[in-house]
Amino acid sequence: MKLLTLIAILGGTAFVQAQTIENSNRSTAGYIKSDGTIENSSHATVGYIKGDGTIEDKSHSTIGYIKSDGTIENRSHSTVGYVKKDGTVENSSHSTIGYVKSDGTVENSSHSTIGRAGGVKKEWAAVVFFFFKI
Repeated sequence: MKLLTLIAILGGTAFVQAQTIENSNRSTAGYIKSDGTIENSSHATVGYIKGDGTIEDKSHSTIGYIKSDGTIENRSHSTVGYVKKDGTVENSSHSTIGYVKSDGTVENSSHSTIGRAGGVKKEWAAVVFFFFKI
């Protein structure tokens, strides 16, 4: 839930299918629509991830960026982490803080499951679970 309140993406009025974000107990924590809109479990919009990688809060204020190489930056363009092609998530010091598996399972650095985000880009799932604590 923590991450969903801080992330933002493109808004749209057209019907967009949402992928469910689950916590470690498999309870619904929120949703990410294919257009990048992030919703909490009550379907209230909490943020957006735009097509260009800009991360916005629910008021469309920029709070960060996802770069094409997997670097995650805050609003000041300071690096807060990295998402490697294999799904390994690192902090700004390159220490592993977790993993996003190909099936959408999200694990902490000890490989304990902390949630699921099936059908969501690895970078989006990493931002939601590790950097913005939604």
